[in-house]
Amino acid sequence: MAIKKRHWLWNLVIVLTIIICLLAFALHAKNWTKIENGSMKLISGFYYTEIPFADIEKVSLVPKIPELERINGFSAWDVEKGVFRDTLNNVENIRIYIDDLKQEKIRLDKKDSSIVYFNFKDSLKTKVFFELLTSKIGKVDNE
Repeated sequence: MAIKKRHWLWNLVIVLTIIICLLAFALHAKNWTKIENGSMKLISGFYYTEIPFADIEKVSLVPKIPELERINGFSAWDVEKGVFRDTLNNVENIRIYIDDLKQEKIRLDKKDSSIVYFNFKDSLKTKVFFELLTSKIGKVDNE
């Protein structure tokens, strides 16, 4: 009985597919933040938001996010990421970058009436980042 060999092209396709899936998972596995030049950059996989501190109207910690309609994005276990819409309050552009739904979330209300929810897997890092944002917003309000 002869063993049939698979063509090398299919082996290459399988390996490339696995590599692409692992890269996509690594990019979405956590939120990446960067603060520079009076703004905050929030990156999670394919989702990117740059928020100037001058555009932030209010910062608050919330225990959970409201019921929203997903425009695009995904949910997996305790992770929720994407662009959502609040049909009750007629808010179109709500961006969510949540690494752990069980932890508190930072809510940023922007002056253009859009909202950003985000947190980190580590609740201490979320609280430290919240304090950093409130101090930055305080500086912007005083200028």
